Amino acid sequence: MKRRLSIVLAVVLLVAVVVVIVLDQQGEGEPDARVVRGVIGSEKLAFFHDRRVADVFAKHGLRVEVDSAGSRQIATSVDLSRYEFVFPSSSPAAQRIQRDRKITAGYTPFSSPMAVATFEPIVALLTANGVARNGQLDVAKYLDLAKAGTRWDQLPGNTTFPARKNLLVTTTDPRDSNSASMYLAIVSFVANGNSVVSTEEARTRLLPQLTKLFLDQGYTQNSTEGPFEDYLAAGMGKTPLALIYESQFLDRQIRGDGAIRPDMRMLYTAPTVFSKHTLVPLSGNGDKVGQLLATDPELVRLAATFGFRPNDSRVLGQVLTGKGVAAPPELVDIIEPPSYEALERMLDAIGRQYR
Repeated sequence: MKRRLSIVLAVVLLVAVVVVIVLDQQGEGEPDARVVRGVIGSEKLAFFHDRRVADVFAKHGLRVEVDSAGSRQIATSVDLSRYEFVFPSSSPAAQRIQRDRKITAGYTPFSSPMAVATFEPIVALLTANGVARNGQLDVAKYLDLAKAGTRWDQLPGNTTFPARKNLLVTTTDPRDSNSASMYLAIVSFVANGNSVVSTEEARTRLLPQLTKLFLDQGYTQNSTEGPFEDYLAAGMGKTPLALIYESQFLDRQIRGDGAIRPDMRMLYTAPTVFSKHTLVPLSGNGDKVGQLLATDPELVRLAATFGFRPNDSRVLGQVLTGKGVAAPPELVDIIEPPSYEALERMLDAIGRQYR
């Protein structure tokens, strides 16, 4: 009996030794990945959580972990001491961080223009009333209607959407969300006679009109995912016009999950503004993340599969063609947002009107 037990124990020990040796050999040449933590805009969460993206970083010895926050929060209130990079959704927020921390490095691996998700009957109605043309929403004419408090059922010839509510683009909360600040950059530029708002006089003069565009919506959500999901799920009755990032619409088209139905359309605002996703490194490892996002061909292609526009626009076109999705137009009516300080003053002034 003792002899049999000894043999069994010897076999178990031998198996254990073999397993250890095999595992050790498999691990040779594969150093432990360095954990790099960052804080990012929420619209990039799906990208960073994608297994394929994680695998590319792992090839370079990195395991990237992220938390999400609004771009305004990242620039002003998030404790950045816990992170090695920040990745807000707009260049003004990134510039504020660079200035405050005396950092010159920065990477903008991809961007996304602002757009409006809508429906074919709405496009036809707006086109008939001179507010939309050739896939674009004329912001100046839209502002004229909004300033007058025009309801949908007051549009001439409107038999398709006679809703008794104001004709307004649904946005997010300007106190929290980057997309709302990009919307403010667009409408303030047009309301200011096609000029970037840069003076106190202009801000004071435009504040009532700009505030009305937000307050008259009623409740607004703090992430662009909210109104976009309402648009997808609840349809035209609830959300006839939703401000989105182009990447959100393209992402769902690329997925081919049926979320984008045949009557759904995307209009670009004229003018529009590009939301430039800008990574600011806070350490050497954070800098490596930025370099990889900007230069690694696989990461560049993966960003395009989420609808973002890499610096090489051909990559997005190739991804879309492969999925049978029409490539987006080359936009020319593009403006730059105000400086971070000017934009913040307008946002703060509008935010105070909510109280």
